[in-house]
Amino acid sequence: MPRPRKHRCCRAPCGDRLFKPRRVPLHALSLIPLGLDELEALRLCDLEERDQEEAGRHMGVSRGTVQRLLKSARRKVAGALCRPAALVIQDPDTIEKGEGRCHEDCHSNR
Repeated sequence: MPRPRKHRCCRAPCGDRLFKPRRVPLHALSLIPLGLDELEALRLCDLEERDQEEAGRHMGVSRGTVQRLLKSARRKVAGALCRPAALVIQDPDTIEKGEGRCHEDCHSNR
């Protein structure tokens, strides 16, 4: 039996949750699911240029978990960009409301 999944503090994306190539109907594309935790790791490490240790502290997970999330997210994003596929942001059970910062009340829900 696998270990229970650790709670992750993630910022919910504002706006679209589906990204696809223009002029290609959705039914003609394969869907690639991108978890909120993967998106948050990308945002923290690639967009905000934080190191994996700092991103892990922000999300409430280990550096190794951030590394695995980044590897998976980068592969999915590259796949969506290089072939006709749509990227679907999902995993609503990890959404934390507010500004996306991991407050004390976020950690108390674990």
